[in-house]
Amino acid sequence: MKKLIIPLLHIGFWLCYLVLIMVILGILFDAQGETDEARIEKAFITIFFVALIPSVLSFYAFYYFLFSQHLRHKSLLLSAFYGLLIAVGTGSIGYILENSSGPPCDEKGEFSIVGILLFMSFIPLVSGVVALVIRGFITWIEEFKLKETLKQKNLEMEMALVKSQLDPHFLFNTLNNIDILILKNATEASDYLNKLSDIMRFVLFETKTEQITLAKEIEYIEKFIALQKIRTANAQYVHYTVQGAPGHKKIAPMAFIPFIENAFKHTTNKKVENAITIHIQIEDQFIKLECANKYDAARKPQQAHNGLGNHLIEKRLQLIYQEKHTLAVTNENDLYSVSLTIFNA
Repeated sequence: MKKLIIPLLHIGFWLCYLVLIMVILGILFDAQGETDEARIEKAFITIFFVALIPSVLSFYAFYYFLFSQHLRHKSLLLSAFYGLLIAVGTGSIGYILENSSGPPCDEKGEFSIVGILLFMSFIPLVSGVVALVIRGFITWIEEFKLKETLKQKNLEMEMALVKSQLDPHFLFNTLNNIDILILKNATEASDYLNKLSDIMRFVLFETKTEQITLAKEIEYIEKFIALQKIRTANAQYVHYTVQGAPGHKKIAPMAFIPFIENAFKHTTNKKVENAITIHIQIEDQFIKLECANKYDAARKPQQAHNGLGNHLIEKRLQLIYQEKHTLAVTNENDLYSVSLTIFNA
């Protein structure tokens, strides 16, 4: 939602609120037929301390505290308790200020004071409920726009991944390697062909959901690494480890994969030992990917033409996980490394 709309909603509410008070005040004066200056001044002081200050305090307490801290987390009973507490508290503040502004009103016993406090608490309670409605509307619009943006970013990521993963170089090189392997070991070649088929199926279909199991993401990564390794005779080309068990954990599709794919595109020398290191750590509270690749700065890496842009990847992570992830990227001493941690996955 545009930043200008939110203050306009607030200004519009308070203008309507003030107009309503003036209309009610005008009706009261018209009915009594008395408009002396002292009475008008007392009425405005009463309105200021009874109807305005408690309403403002209650409105923004509901708006910033109650909605964000409790209602948004579906703590309904706690929200109702704090809402009543805020209303009574702001009403009491208004009552104290109104009585301290001039001669105290005639008291008619304890019941009269309680009745006045209840009335003065009702006004800020209504203002607070309106604040919740406005905040809820703004939040709904923002979340709707966020979902639309995320859907667009997912589509961009999906299309970029399809283009990156199924580009002619990857397919031709992989198929050519499998074709050569058929003459040596037909069973192994068939296994690699099935891996390639699974990768294509994953990219085209599995990535359409909001979440997949971590086990599927890891399975894809392992098949992708296996296909990349047949393109070199270096058995120590990739060092890949997984610490912990995926269990029933879920993750956004393509959360880890783009970094790993870019690592293979960054690497310029497949003959180097441990040219790429990939480590996935799975804990109860977080999942962490550490991916690093060696490269020759003098040679132009392939990711300049292919691969997924870091900006697109980071933007998607921010939309999906917001404050629930950390991402650190370093590039020094011919070593490009990525560390991504996703919390409470």
